[in-house]
Amino acid sequence: MDARSSTPSRQGPPEVTVVLADDHLVVRAGMRLLLAQDPAFRIVAESATVPDTLEAVRRTRPRVLVLDLTMAGQSSLPMIPALLTASPDTRILVLTMQEDPAFAREALRTGAAGYLLKEAAAEELRAAAHQVADGATYVQPVLGARLAVDMPGSADQDSLTAREVEVLSLLALGHTNQEIAQRLYVSVRTVETHRARIRDKLGKDTRAELIAAARERGLVT
Repeated sequence: MDARSSTPSRQGPPEVTVVLADDHLVVRAGMRLLLAQDPAFRIVAESATVPDTLEAVRRTRPRVLVLDLTMAGQSSLPMIPALLTASPDTRILVLTMQEDPAFAREALRTGAAGYLLKEAAAEELRAAAHQVADGATYVQPVLGARLAVDMPGSADQDSLTAREVEVLSLLALGHTNQEIAQRLYVSVRTVETHRARIRDKLGKDTRAELIAAARERGLVT
């Protein structure tokens, strides 16, 4: 009898391929080191812009994409459906500093599998990456609690969408409609529409009122 046939095969858990997308080199280096502590993860590509991220995902088709919400001044939120079209089996884990629940709602609505704040502990990043890789959804607990009490249609009638939050923060920083349109890659008319909705929801329109509303939400200091 062939001894090799009696030896059971030894296979470890499936390898989790990962693309890191963040426009800060130091942040990517930190994520790389954190994930490298778990042998299940293998970093296959890194990117610093939204277009480069789309190209990297198309080329490598990773199991997990760790995605920052803003790279090189461009929002990555509108690109989530295109990323999933390019690689349907890729699971997107958003890792961001943006803690407004509107961003988490929009990211999950458009196809992200997880939402984690950059302040999370290293163990939580690895746990979240494993969870989304396994097909589950992960939302940082503290943010999940806020989502549960801040859903559209609830008592909070001034709930803003993720894009409206972006526009509000830029308006509060003093940017013109034209400048906001350029930053968000939308038309000026679209910005005007968002601004009108912000005014209707918050009942605020002057620069001072917008700054105060943005500060209440932690968008500007």
